[in-house]
Amino acid sequence: MFRFPRSQNITPDVRDTASAPSRRLRLLVVDENPTALSVIGRRLSHMGHDVVLAQNGFAGLSFLNAQRFDLIILDMGMTALSGVDTLRKMQASGMMVGASTLMITGRSDPSAIVEALEAGADDQIVKPFDFEVLDARIRHIVSRAQRIADLKRHNETLDARIARRAVELGEARNQLEELTADRTRIAQSIQMLTEQLAQLNAARAQA
Repeated sequence: MFRFPRSQNITPDVRDTASAPSRRLRLLVVDENPTALSVIGRRLSHMGHDVVLAQNGFAGLSFLNAQRFDLIILDMGMTALSGVDTLRKMQASGMMVGASTLMITGRSDPSAIVEALEAGADDQIVKPFDFEVLDARIRHIVSRAQRIADLKRHNETLDARIARRAVELGEARNQLEELTADRTRIAQSIQMLTEQLAQLNAARAQA
């Protein structure tokens, strides 16, 4: 009799570690089908990923609350809490920082794809699927998310530098205005002294 797999971390066999990438991706797989959950977890772990399994959307939310993931894989056809509803609750939780999402659908019609993407999924794949294709999509999604995150950090750094430069320029402009005002006052003082000296010289000449 098949036993429902408990939510767990799956690590690859020793024979697979040699081909694992330098940075292992941390994945959360959420699926109510125990067989599918077990197979997906095992195959992805053999491909060099760290995989956490959740048997439904509620369990997935609990894991997300406790851990951080690079990618969350959701089965769209779950019944206790659908994949779309699970995704929306995850988004509302504010705990998806840095995590991308991939939705597994059992239908190939365009409406399912549109529904998954409109819910906020970064990509979707129709089952049955080839695990090499799934792995390629996972790596592409995470790589794209990392590039976007890097670009955002770069832009934030540039914005901070621009803001600091603006403050520096503002301070320099204020200093220049003060120097200009001082120069004007000095010039006026010199002019007054020159006029007074001319008056004194004129008075001496008349005497």
